[in-house]
Amino acid sequence: MPQYGFIKQAWRHMVAVLIVSIMAVPGLHCAPLRVDQDDTVIDHAGRQVQMARPFQRIISLYGAHTENLFSLGIDDQIIGVERNAAFPKRAQQKMVFSYHDDPEKFMAHRPDLVLIRPMIDRGYARLVQRLEQQRITVLSLQPNTINEMYVYWEILGILTGRQAAAAQMIAIFKETVAEIQSRVTDIAPKKRVYFEAIHSKMKTFAPDAMAIFALETAGGINIASDAVAVRGTNIAYYGKERILAKGAQIDVYLAQSGAMNKPTVAIIKNEPGYEIIKAVRENQISIIDERIVSRPTLRLLVGINTIGNVLYPNLFSPN
Repeated sequence: MPQYGFIKQAWRHMVAVLIVSIMAVPGLHCAPLRVDQDDTVIDHAGRQVQMARPFQRIISLYGAHTENLFSLGIDDQIIGVERNAAFPKRAQQKMVFSYHDDPEKFMAHRPDLVLIRPMIDRGYARLVQRLEQQRITVLSLQPNTINEMYVYWEILGILTGRQAAAAQMIAIFKETVAEIQSRVTDIAPKKRVYFEAIHSKMKTFAPDAMAIFALETAGGINIASDAVAVRGTNIAYYGKERILAKGAQIDVYLAQSGAMNKPTVAIIKNEPGYEIIKAVRENQISIIDERIVSRPTLRLLVGINTIGNVLYPNLFSPN
């Protein structure tokens, strides 16, 4: 399976000569990400940016933005990243910014683009407004589905003048997914999986979430396909009663681990009532790093391979 480092060489020869004109549309409605004619980008808040030249001084306040920008090969255009930037390692050499910082810190470093996500847009409106008052472009981006991820990568390519690199990312991702799907298509029977999103609240993922795409691409069957998304997010309530009702069908129990969910195998095994779950009785429990299954980056391919190795180790290699 292709590894994450395979991307570097394909996109060194990007050309971009553009001028920027910006129209900010007020409001924080959850508009779909899209690209209109003549490379006009629309973010989740409905802001529009009509591109004519790439941004040169970018601050990223979300780990996925940071990772994707580096994947596009624009190291020199990134002047700041969020404080928890961990991948790639060279991101840690950039100046650190936070949505908790005073707007003056941002303005002192003269960014021309600040990339955020809807949570920041809703919760830190004062920061966003101050930046926009200083004619700094702010865009709120966070795809929840695979198709939105492709649009998101296209948008990042337009914003940075790396359209060809973004197209390469999409092509590599689709080609690798197709190869994996062909590998698992004849598996029978396929493993039935419950994929936990937040243990303490008994939440799973919405059926169209990236984590479920990763699971199903790896040949797993989502036992919670009847889950309903919470307020348009990629998370869904499920509840212990429904989990236990399907306990005898669950061959593998996956749980993502991240900032909002820090499960262990012991926590899951010791959850009252979970002894009736087949996967728990048979020690088929695996913890998966949320950064490789819930973030819209090329490392989602690593997540698919990781899940595949849990389900069908004879068909997948360890990462």
